[in-house]
Amino acid sequence: MPRLSCWFICASLIYLAVGFTLGALLLANKGVPLYPVFWSLLPAHMEFLLMGWVVQLALGMAFWILPRFPQGAPRGNEQLIWLAFILINLGIWIVAVQAVVILPWLILSGRIIEIGGVLSFVIGSWRRVKAVG
Repeated sequence: MPRLSCWFICASLIYLAVGFTLGALLLANKGVPLYPVFWSLLPAHMEFLLMGWVVQLALGMAFWILPRFPQGAPRGNEQLIWLAFILINLGIWIVAVQAVVILPWLILSGRIIEIGGVLSFVIGSWRRVKAVG
């Protein structure tokens, strides 16, 4: 497995653990109200599980599974994929922090950074997508 896929998949598993923990905290708070501010963590919980776990796991697996080039760099321009990894994680944390800090422009900037990360991944992997035969 390429190192970059390992980074994507390891990060996704960390986000799964954090998102699961936040979800358990939210569920426990629903049963026994501990601290009402816990409900402000719901957007961070969803962000960690959707963008952090699901999207990064899919991107890590896609980078590993897509066909390799016969000559030159087997997986193309890996710098774009590293940029995607950095931008997606930066965007996830900006959106998650917005749930606590409550600055409306943070969620928009975080989403734009995440979109930039996904576009960077698409541009870096596009030539590897080809039909069989």
